[in-house]
Amino acid sequence: MSKKVTNTKIQPPYNFEDKWEELLDNKEFVKIFLSDILEDYIIKQRWYGGKASKLKYIELAEYFRIQQNDEVYYGLILEVNFKEAFYQHYFLPIAFVSDENFAKKDRILPISIKGQEGFIIDAINLEAFRKLVFERILNALPKDKTRVQYHKSQLFKNAIYESSRFMGLEQSNTSIVYNEKYVLKFFRRIYADKNPDYEMSRFLSEKKDYKNTPAYLGSIQIKDHENTNITIGLMQEMISNEGDAWDYMLKEFHKVFLNLEHKHIAINSLPKTEDFGRLDITDVPPQIIDWVGLNVFTKVQTLAKRTAEMHITLGSEFEDTAFTPTHFNGDYTVWLKNRLLYQFQNRLNIVENSLNKLDGLALELAHEFLDKKNLIRKRFVNFDWTKLKGERIRVHGDYHLGQILVNDNDFYILDFEGEPESTIRDRKVKQPPLKDVAGLFRSFHYAIYATIFNNIDIYKHEQQELFEAGEILYQYIKGVFLGTYIVEIQNANINIGYHQERIFLLKYAMLEKAVYELGYELNSRPRWAVIPLKGISNIINH
Repeated sequence: MSKKVTNTKIQPPYNFEDKWEELLDNKEFVKIFLSDILEDYIIKQRWYGGKASKLKYIELAEYFRIQQNDEVYYGLILEVNFKEAFYQHYFLPIAFVSDENFAKKDRILPISIKGQEGFIIDAINLEAFRKLVFERILNALPKDKTRVQYHKSQLFKNAIYESSRFMGLEQSNTSIVYNEKYVLKFFRRIYADKNPDYEMSRFLSEKKDYKNTPAYLGSIQIKDHENTNITIGLMQEMISNEGDAWDYMLKEFHKVFLNLEHKHIAINSLPKTEDFGRLDITDVPPQIIDWVGLNVFTKVQTLAKRTAEMHITLGSEFEDTAFTPTHFNGDYTVWLKNRLLYQFQNRLNIVENSLNKLDGLALELAHEFLDKKNLIRKRFVNFDWTKLKGERIRVHGDYHLGQILVNDNDFYILDFEGEPESTIRDRKVKQPPLKDVAGLFRSFHYAIYATIFNNIDIYKHEQQELFEAGEILYQYIKGVFLGTYIVEIQNANINIGYHQERIFLLKYAMLEKAVYELGYELNSRPRWAVIPLKGISNIINH
């Protein structure tokens, strides 16, 4: 037991006579660790998602050993309770180190265990822990019945541990690069269910051999006290890449906007195209090709092909019910409307409270949004599933240019965790595949406007003219994407509905996405709120 201290609150350095392997059975230690220590530590972590809320207290929901032979670490599942009456779960593996040289910022708690002084740290900072986890996955048994279950794919063999490093600045998870060949993603915010990223990765690459996503190599799951599977780690191959499609498109669009000056292009005389039409590159007028160049359009075609192949793969399962295609029905409609009306009301409140942050076009569009709120609400309610003939499948769910890697003229799709604001159950609901297409279209819209905002001092044209040119570019990108995507989908007999249904679903999903984005922009960078507001305006006025 711990040494008694006269003062009611035990002071550091904390001394315990328990062995490290038994420390978490000591209720006194757990109490100190959760209340005095972790609250301060957790709120400073990048992966902590509760920064906008008030932390009330932390409970230890689960703990388990991550071990090999005599080497023992603990995995903690922390339940963080908030004053606003909700909670979140986080994964934190811990290690005890006695090395004085250990980086100060990684220490959670100075502690003495059986007379040995040292520190409790986040185990991911320790190479020995990273090596152990790598070896546990590599040597996983085919049928692991223990509480901590390691799984290995057939593709993961003949490897030996060489090196490990942090991948870099991620928000919600922590990824480790092994041997410069593999990536293990530790999920920090976790859910009492299998993570969709794990399910989708395993399905796409292991079961269906879809090539344009990192191959699934292994995973770590734990069973909680209710026998529910919780995913804490996902191992995948590392794709060599030249960055993500967001950065790639920003560079390409910058060249496109510079061309307006270099080529003396008259923006008001650029030909426009039908909204949501389908174009082959040969259908794009010569003036547009002269302005934009062929490269952007050929890349859009490749991305459309890879997106279609992903949806074809996801729509090709007839045994595993988690992935079998299904039709629209009343249950889905009720779920969709409830979700969207709740979100819409939330965004209305944010817009009303943020008008003082806006000016110019953004303010004008915000007033239009408020004036037309009943019309937008009606658009969301006007979802008649009986008229829809297409199918719903598991989709990416948070599909945008930042989730796509560029490698040697090709694209690789990653991060299938789903929309951050959604519950884990909502992320697994089957959706029309056009929801992903809509997400990507909104991302293209963003990339065009971000290019204008980032370089406004360089371009000679007025911002309004650049916006006009950007909207024309956007129409052609959508047209060329759909030209390839729909042909691929139809050739594979995936049912996404007829022309009118497709346009309805695209507009519906794009309106939903733009309304979703609006909250983020008004809260974090009001100058960019013009982008989702323009997206909303485009849809409600056409």
